[in-house]
Amino acid sequence: MPTLFDPIKIGSLACPNRIWMAPLTRGRGTRDHVPTELMATYYAQRASAGLILTEATGITVEGSGWPYAGGLWGAEHVAHWKTVTDAVHQAGGRIFAQLWHMGRIVHPSLHGVQPVSASATTAPGKAHTYEGKQPYVEARPLALEEIPRLIGDYVTAARNAIAAGFDGVQLHAANGYLIDQFLRDGSNHRTDAYGGPIENRVRLLREVTEALISTVGAERTAVRLSPNGDSQGVDDSNQSVLFPAAAAVLDSLGVAFLELREPGANGTFGKSDRPPVAPLIRKAFKGVLVLNSDYDLATGQAALAEGAADAITYGRKFLANPDLPYRFAHDLELTPDDPKTWYSQGPEGYITYPTAV
Repeated sequence: MPTLFDPIKIGSLACPNRIWMAPLTRGRGTRDHVPTELMATYYAQRASAGLILTEATGITVEGSGWPYAGGLWGAEHVAHWKTVTDAVHQAGGRIFAQLWHMGRIVHPSLHGVQPVSASATTAPGKAHTYEGKQPYVEARPLALEEIPRLIGDYVTAARNAIAAGFDGVQLHAANGYLIDQFLRDGSNHRTDAYGGPIENRVRLLREVTEALISTVGAERTAVRLSPNGDSQGVDDSNQSVLFPAAAAVLDSLGVAFLELREPGANGTFGKSDRPPVAPLIRKAFKGVLVLNSDYDLATGQAALAEGAADAITYGRKFLANPDLPYRFAHDLELTPDDPKTWYSQGPEGYITYPTAV
């Protein structure tokens, strides 16, 4: 069985190890969602990852609901992301853009746009806004005639990602955001072709993935799911059937890889009292499967040795240890991350973490 330090190919992309960097929202862009030089430095510092998955990146104003998060819908976004990808490639790295539509998690105070979702529902809790935390508002259901426009927004963002120099794209279909809101029966109450039976609720995931593949190629298209339990108030009554069905669809489309975020009962950033669905998904999805959430060196190695995964994505460990593969390889102590600086806009806790050498 492979180890974390063995290479792996993703389509035509050669990844030198299986210690990948997970998507991490960091909020270091501008209010117009334009990437900054700070972001180029941050990602280049972590170029030793087998593959970098960017922070979730908005595909449109409609889908962008996080202050200072990056976007990929305009020429200015493309030009500044090109600075980021150039820096990563010059440092020897590889990088995919994660494409994000937040759905009902968008707060209208950011851009004056009412949130959209599968159905007229409201997320629990409060949204991060420029004016502090505010209660979420009810989303309006996307009309059938709007679905082609939505798919077109994903296509535009994917085309822009390739123009910006990214090696591929990952569809964010996890964590209670728009695609997840369509997948799960707790948030999808539709009675049309996108609601009801599982095959209908998986339809938007399939159509968006097909459109991305048509735009950038299957070898450059990946997907992220978060199957086990509630995520930002989005849940399903039968996760053990829904998500293997979704994975089987993605397997039939030949995506480059599928990443699963599944926190455990003792998770350090999110917890779930539901068992992981990954073992069932492993049977349905024959391609490259990537696992995420609270893995360390030993548990990551074990997952690969058991055949449960082909690679592991590390989030906060990569945040605080830019040279994580080196530290793992030499069994060095890891630097702890500082939650107070996760979204603080400045360089502190972003590009100031030390390397081992």
